[in-house]
Amino acid sequence: MSERHTDVGAEDPSAGSPEGGRGGGAGKRGPMAGARVLVVDDEQGVRNTVSAVLRDEGFEIETAASGEEALAILEERSFQAILLDVWLPGRDGLDTLRQLRRNGVDAAVVMISGHGSIETAVRATRMGAHDFVEKPLSLEKILLTLRNALRARKLEERNRLLREELRRDVQLIGESASVRALREKIDSAAPTAGGVLIRGEKGSGKELVARLLHAQSPRAEEAFIEVACAALPPDRAVEDLLGHAGAPGESPTKGKLELAQEGTLFLADVEALTAEAQHALFRALETGRFLPVGGHVSIESYVRPIAGTEVDLEAEVAAGQFREDLFFKLNVVPLEVPPLRDRREDVPLLVEHFLERYAREYGRPRRTVEPEAMHVLAAYPWPGNVRELRNVIERLVILAPGETIVAADLPGKLGEGEGAGTGAGFEPPHESSLQAARREFEKRLIIERLEEAGGNITRAAESLGIERSNLYRKMRAYAIKPRAEKSE
Repeated sequence: MSERHTDVGAEDPSAGSPEGGRGGGAGKRGPMAGARVLVVDDEQGVRNTVSAVLRDEGFEIETAASGEEALAILEERSFQAILLDVWLPGRDGLDTLRQLRRNGVDAAVVMISGHGSIETAVRATRMGAHDFVEKPLSLEKILLTLRNALRARKLEERNRLLREELRRDVQLIGESASVRALREKIDSAAPTAGGVLIRGEKGSGKELVARLLHAQSPRAEEAFIEVACAALPPDRAVEDLLGHAGAPGESPTKGKLELAQEGTLFLADVEALTAEAQHALFRALETGRFLPVGGHVSIESYVRPIAGTEVDLEAEVAAGQFREDLFFKLNVVPLEVPPLRDRREDVPLLVEHFLERYAREYGRPRRTVEPEAMHVLAAYPWPGNVRELRNVIERLVILAPGETIVAADLPGKLGEGEGAGTGAGFEPPHESSLQAARREFEKRLIIERLEEAGGNITRAAESLGIERSNLYRKMRAYAIKPRAEKSE
């Protein structure tokens, strides 16, 4: 197919109307068919020709003869792309571009000029234009440039949505004193470049804290690279960190340090690194440079190191199992993530967060949790911490039969199955005084209503405003034995 051109100011001989098109999009359909495009040019011939070609490719086209007209149209309707002439009467193309960005228009913009210059192109690009084409227009080039601009816009939109999704899920949920203190430390440490050592049990949220530090730092737009140190083969740990220069004729392999260039390197289970890998990591962090395995040219890498561990790293240093200099490099800011059993008051907030998250992810109705079930969830010690709770809620969102999650829906290990939830004589460990007082009040109220009902479970449940089965569960939880009903 030969290239099609139009000279600036030339009338389109095929146009049947002042703003003519050829069949209104009845021709072939391109990969971006249906995208709305605004063509802004003061010459009718250019508008007619460009519009006709784009309609043939399946685009929906509107036109404007001036910057003012274009801005007025953009106030009423949205477009995926704009072809915008630089030289317009009144408000020129660059000024129009500046104003539409101020107005929040996020369409992909391709600038058109019959008197283009490098300076103009640079200015347009800095102001947010995707590309710049010159007259006389090659319609093949316009199509190619427009499709590239639309693809770039689609990719940017997808990345924006992914970032928003990530920010929504990267939250430190909880209002307990320990979580508030941790949140304050994160806020203080995030803007700095100092190493951070995060201590916490498995599943407590060390990676989450690392991602929060990254997201709130000046490096937020750079890479966040995680290294699962415990999973690294000992004989390849150094290569995984530094990369490999490659044998003659082979492509080099980038290591984690290079991938995290200018960003954040999160070292999960850092204590598992081999002695050789510890040495290589320390040298890279200390000098800001490293040499790939088999290479002869060093690479700069100014990463921010964040390490996670569930062991006492100072004890590892004392035992000669971990380098002291690397420990000091990482432990500039020490953070402690509390286990979930020590912040039980945060469990309901976490439950609600995960219910919302998985309802959204799986397209399921937003579920609620009955008080009895929430009590069981809060009382359980959660040896797997937040990760275990998250997995349980995900399972419930998928499998629970009703819109309300009840105690019977919970896994057996949380309740009577292992004596960890509502079994007879159960008393949740480490209860706060408020929790204990609440439980004591509820127990006394149940005993009182049973007395008033003469031992009749049905009447007692009605007076309490709960189901009979629910009252039985509570009686078992508080070791209240049923007794014979009084005769009338």
